[in-house]
Formats: sequence, C-alpha cells, structure tokens
Amino acid sequence: MRMLLNVVLPHEPFNAAVRNGTAGATIRRILEAIKPEAVYFTEQNGHRGATLIVNVNKPSEIPALAEPWFLNFNADCQLRIVMSPEDLEQAGLEKLGKKWA
Repeated sequence: MRMLLNVVLPHEPFNAAVRNGTAGATIRRILEAIKPEAVYFTEQNGHRGATLIVNVNKPSEIPALAEPWFLNFNADCQLRIVMSPEDLEQAGLEKLGKKWA
C-alpha cells in the first residue's frame, strides 16, 4: 500500500552533515535503500524536510523506511496511508453513504 512518509530534519545534526560534506551522500544512500516512488524536499515549520511516497507491503517494513532518517539525522518521521483517485473510486463511498446516512 502507498504511504506518505513525512520527514522533518532538525537543524543539528543536519547542519554538521552539510558542513562536513556528508549530507548529500547520506540522503542518496537512504533514498537508494528505501526506493521511494516520489520524493520532494521542502521547508517544514522552519526546518528542512522531505515528503516521500513509499510502498509498504506489510507493517514490518516501516522501520526500514524510518530508521535511516532517525539514526542519521535525528529526524521526526510520520507515516500516513494515501490513496490515488483510482483507490478512492474503489472505496465504495456511495454504499458507505447509504449505510451511515
């Protein structure tokens, strides 16, 4: 299933990684390992951040997605299930509306 992985990078140790030249290589290693469908880097509440779309087949895969960010950058990670428009079409909203209205 598709999940949104939101990563917030605290200023330290990320600043130190930028200064010593390891930030880019570490991010590249993480992305090669977790193979996101998409990744975008952005500011998040005054911090550096990233938003990734990842595929999770079973819950036990979640640590492999988050731990590299935790261990390398002391990052905060949030995971949310996401749906494409096609997924939403298959959700049966009309049926749910009739059942719960």
